[in-house]
Amino acid sequence: MPAQSSDLEDLFGRLRTVVDDRFTTSAAVREHHGRDQSYHPAKSPDAVAFPRNTEEVSTIVQLCSDVSMPVIAFGAGTSLEGHVAALHGGVCIDLSEMKEILSVNSADLDCRVEAGVTRKQLNYEVKDKGLFFPIDPGADASIGGMSATRASGTNAVLYGTMRDNVLGLTVVLSDGRIIRTGGRSRKSAAGYDLTRLFIGSEGTLGIITEVQVRLYGIPEAMSSAVCPFKTLDDAVNAVILIIQLGIPIARVELLDEVMMDAVNRYSDLEHPIRPTLFFEFHGSKQTVREQAESVGEIVKEYGGGDFAWATKAEQRNQLWQARHDAYYAALALRPGCEGWPTDICVPISRLAESILETKADIKRYGLLAPIVGHVGDGNYHLSILVNPDDESEMEAAKSLNDRMIARAIEMGGTCTGEHGIGYGKIESLRSESGDSVDVMRQIKRTLDPRNIMNPGKIF
Repeated sequence: MPAQSSDLEDLFGRLRTVVDDRFTTSAAVREHHGRDQSYHPAKSPDAVAFPRNTEEVSTIVQLCSDVSMPVIAFGAGTSLEGHVAALHGGVCIDLSEMKEILSVNSADLDCRVEAGVTRKQLNYEVKDKGLFFPIDPGADASIGGMSATRASGTNAVLYGTMRDNVLGLTVVLSDGRIIRTGGRSRKSAAGYDLTRLFIGSEGTLGIITEVQVRLYGIPEAMSSAVCPFKTLDDAVNAVILIIQLGIPIARVELLDEVMMDAVNRYSDLEHPIRPTLFFEFHGSKQTVREQAESVGEIVKEYGGGDFAWATKAEQRNQLWQARHDAYYAALALRPGCEGWPTDICVPISRLAESILETKADIKRYGLLAPIVGHVGDGNYHLSILVNPDDESEMEAAKSLNDRMIARAIEMGGTCTGEHGIGYGKIESLRSESGDSVDVMRQIKRTLDPRNIMNPGKIF
């Protein structure tokens, strides 16, 4: 980073020539771009630029590289592990003005979008073609940000994650070079899979500016249902059997009784305050009916209650919006406090054990921490509600988080199924990946020798 203020002013002057009035050092704008949705302390960049195309991003990065100025990509600011915090200052590159859908190939079920396009925008644009993009992390995140963090969400049990749905990328490297990875073909054996290298790299290897993604036909029929259970153990074991039998449900979400109470209050619902599963089925009318009947039989075996159905679009939207608002519903349980969101993922056979032991830890530490999870793929989340000024409470929250992560790794799982590493789970990555982290560091040094790409994240 430049040592003298005159160096900064010179760089900022050059950057202004690239993006004109789309460059600012305003304190309010910088503060907004230094924080995400988590409890992690904010750290503002020195300036924020709003490019409108890949070439402008390339020029900005090249100018910053010349003086070793850090650059941090910013999408919608919905990350949860401090990904956008400018830990070493630098220039934040906000991609929100790069929101053009470049092409839609209906016959091949794919499209190419600029990084600032959000998932809701994309689905609105392709709906009239009978298509949709299924990756749904809850927040209206940008497609570029979802790629950089390897996002997932409620539909992952059927449609996979961003890793499975990105065909190719345009990426600006740390020296300003522009590369394109992958393509529109559904498979390739040509060279290294650079697309997967950048998926989940959290802006530490390059800045993603365009994304080629898979699309899917909108199902003929979609039905959602809510089912309460007497115990959390029964709810989770029902899911395990559903998955093991290969029933192709589109969504299956778990809310414990604490989260169910929060969601009822926040979204004005009246579901029983018990461990609850939210289901959704996609397909033809016949297959949806068959899936629902099969799941219903399993649910009864585990003492589940009757399904409360949501078959109309507005009913389904209300149900899933309530699920997506679960984090804010949790925060409302303890006004004035902050959320410590965290997640892990384990093999499906260990899911019940993992969740029940985590519930016991929550009670042991005396914390309020509602649970919600994409349990169809073994992934669940805690929203630990904390007072950041209470040192003992923060220490208890850290211990709870550490125990949950250690348990997941011991079970053959991961320290994060969705949220990523950022700077909040750096130690956990080493515990999980061991010497593989050193190989990751070597890749980082090769592609970013000056360490300007979102420094302080992942490692």
